Amino acid sequence: MAKPARRVSRSLVALLWAWFGVALPALADNPGYDRPGYGFTPLALAAGEMTIELGLPDWSRDSGGGAVSSQYSADSLLRLGIGGPVELQLGSSPWNDLRQSADGIHFRSRGHGDTRLGLKLALPSAGKAFSWGLLGSVEFTDGAKDFRSDQRQYLLGAQFNLQANQRNSLGAYLEEVRRGGQDSTTMAFSDNFTLTRTLTLYTEAALLHSTGQASGTVAGAGLTWMVNPRVQFDAGFDHRLGGTAAEWQGNLGVSVYLGH
Repeated sequence: MAKPARRVSRSLVALLWAWFGVALPALADNPGYDRPGYGFTPLALAAGEMTIELGLPDWSRDSGGGAVSSQYSADSLLRLGIGGPVELQLGSSPWNDLRQSADGIHFRSRGHGDTRLGLKLALPSAGKAFSWGLLGSVEFTDGAKDFRSDQRQYLLGAQFNLQANQRNSLGAYLEEVRRGGQDSTTMAFSDNFTLTRTLTLYTEAALLHSTGQASGTVAGAGLTWMVNPRVQFDAGFDHRLGGTAAEWQGNLGVSVYLGH
């Protein structure tokens, strides 16, 4: 019997090859993806349009006091345009692999993560160079034992993008998450630079803060590759600069646009 990780990997490869075969670049009018990095695209999908955005997988690592923890996650997001400047989002991580070791003791667990349901609102702007939007979501506690939150959490995020010139786009992201009467906030800034017609380099830095805990800062970079107007690959990393945050975070993913 195939292991869960192998079944997931084979399914993802099959999906990718299927979409390479049916993608129609000339017909796509892609508004962009919420992967990778902090924040989201402040543009909403049109009614009936959809994107599927997958980690292949995403990864994080932390260490300290002789303990090491690594987690691989097939983070998944389904976005659906429902009309006007609004889109519906459904997210989860159907496969996670957690590995921990400390003092010669090793622990490993696999399972699915919590389900997230959200709404994105693209807000009006006076100029084409500036765009902004809001995202609200609720995360339920339906994941496997080692991958679920102890309490339901609520997120409110705001994204601001400025097209500085033809090749350079700047972004700012503000987020507040409330869980169990406590708040955590994220403030992130990004710079996206178009290298070629299909390759974009991005850099980002973020300040993370949780009530009752020390703050942390991270910074990183990565690439996105538009295989065609319907399919994008992404790869990148973030590294902790100081404070409380994951030591390393990595992303490897694919996003597919199912437009008209």
